[in-house]
Amino acid sequence: MLDSRVPAGPLAEKWSKHKFEMKLVNPANKRKFTIIVVGTGLAGASAAASLAELGYNVKTFCYQDSPRRAHSIAAQGGINAAKNYQNDGDSVFRLFYDTIKGGDYRAREANVYRLAEVSVNIIDQCVAQGVPFAREYGGLLDNRSFGGAQVSRTFYARGQTGQQLLLGAYSTLNRQIRKGKVKSYTRHEMLDLVKIDGEARGIITRDMVTGKIESHEGHAVLLCTGGYGNVFFLSTNAMGCNVTAAWRAHKRGAFFANPCYTQIHPTCIPVTGDHQSKLTLMSESLRNDGRVWVPKTVELSQKLQKGELNPSDIKEDDRDYFLERKYPSFGNLVPRDVASRNAKEMVDEGRGVGKTGIAVFLDFAEAIGRLGEDTVREKYGNLFDMYYQITDENPYKQPMRIYPAVHYTMGGVWVDYNLMTTIPGLYALGECNFSDHGANRLGASALMQGLSDGYFVIPFTVGDYLAKLGNFKPIDKNHPAFEETRKEVENNVNRLLSLNGSKTVDDIHKKLGHIMWEYCGMARTAEGLTKAKGLIQELKKEFWSDVRVLGENEELNMSLEKAGRVADFLELGELMVDDALNRNESCGGHFRLESQTEEGEAKRDDENYTYVSAWEFKGDNQAEVLHKEELVFENVKLTQRSYK
Repeated sequence: MLDSRVPAGPLAEKWSKHKFEMKLVNPANKRKFTIIVVGTGLAGASAAASLAELGYNVKTFCYQDSPRRAHSIAAQGGINAAKNYQNDGDSVFRLFYDTIKGGDYRAREANVYRLAEVSVNIIDQCVAQGVPFAREYGGLLDNRSFGGAQVSRTFYARGQTGQQLLLGAYSTLNRQIRKGKVKSYTRHEMLDLVKIDGEARGIITRDMVTGKIESHEGHAVLLCTGGYGNVFFLSTNAMGCNVTAAWRAHKRGAFFANPCYTQIHPTCIPVTGDHQSKLTLMSESLRNDGRVWVPKTVELSQKLQKGELNPSDIKEDDRDYFLERKYPSFGNLVPRDVASRNAKEMVDEGRGVGKTGIAVFLDFAEAIGRLGEDTVREKYGNLFDMYYQITDENPYKQPMRIYPAVHYTMGGVWVDYNLMTTIPGLYALGECNFSDHGANRLGASALMQGLSDGYFVIPFTVGDYLAKLGNFKPIDKNHPAFEETRKEVENNVNRLLSLNGSKTVDDIHKKLGHIMWEYCGMARTAEGLTKAKGLIQELKKEFWSDVRVLGENEELNMSLEKAGRVADFLELGELMVDDALNRNESCGGHFRLESQTEEGEAKRDDENYTYVSAWEFKGDNQAEVLHKEELVFENVKLTQRSYK
């Protein structure tokens, strides 16, 4: 049975009551415990720094050469918090409600409310660290609007918010490294989880420079390793982002929840060809002042595609500002899933723009005329520069071309209210877990969740677990479980290195990405998903029979690294398809064509699918078992989402 361990009592009192009821570890005993933190992005760095400040011994692991290179650094637009500085009607409950609604009523109420409640503290913490948030003329922190909300609650540092927040967390982490409370292992990749008597007690890693397989022990393990969007090959994620740590933990008994929930971001630089390895995000903040449009007719679009017309040649009356037309209340600030599906609809109608016809315009002419180019440059300058460097087009003079792309994954490792997985002692934080965003994440909420989990949740909840262990003895690093797991990792590495086929790992990854995008992307059908499952199974056989992994283990070997990650993506991709097939409804980013309203919006089936799907691994090439966490809504009414 899945026990979410949500505290009893009124929603607004659950977290405060729970913090008081949890057991504490006194300061003298904290230094007797060791906690392993895998991943050093916002969730991992904030957790490691906070736990070390409390007195715990912490080991951090990342595959980059520095925690500063974590993918959190790529977040652009901002971080939400219910401060109500604008005095425009915001509140903790409104942020909670917007997040529940934005996730299409597929998230756990208690976790989402805690996120909204803690959000107000995150900003104060980051300001104290020196994060240079934008400020108004009077000196107060500035806010801007984001999709899915009618209030301005997003704090930002130009288009570099993730970078600045990570530098704040990184500085606090470095302080603890210097004090000796944190031992940092860079260029180390977690390849398996060690369990003793059913509980997480360590990890097995590979030194990515020397190839050495190492064992590391700890009283608890925190996974802070981000999402799995790179299963699609082309995404806005850094190329190194992967699911391996989470997936190997899943194969040891951690349930994987809602894997089919993928967020497609509406404002990305469009694909230009097969040569690309990743896509580039254009921040959702641009939708504050940019207007999304396409020509009203296919004929005009075709002329644009052929270069016979420039965007400025299209008269105002011949432009379709389709988001403003269809959703007058929210306009261009509808949630990401809604904006993405509508952009796809325009392209499918033949009204796309650019040489490929697979794009829509994001136009700033009206904003520049209203505010002036200097003001627009102050707000979005680095984003405009990035667009210019990639496309060689000046967005101050002509509209940006954008199109949806895979960005974030709402699914992840199942966790209870304490962020503990189904394996005692193993926790999952940030994008690595499933808990806060339901079927669609609102913009500027990823940074909020990562820092909430790291700074304000895990320091309490991991202490409750450690206090109940009953002893303070170090973990026995000579326990047979460490040697057994290490040997399994070595065998898997050797199996990969023995592959001597004709295909590169990237060949297989690209094929997988095409299958996932085509059949498990923005639109899904039972027929397409069934076909995808068969194609992935065939591709998995091709991987293990005809892929070639170059080099040896005892060296820097990127071919080996990629092979292990793609092997995990193949297994995950099949589970994503199974989950999408099981959920015979549309909700948020999961859009089943068989389940839509007359107006083409997502149509939920609350009677049959108001649950979290949590999948249990039962063995290689065996069907996973579905467990259901029923979602209970006591504080919001389940209604059809409307942004009109």
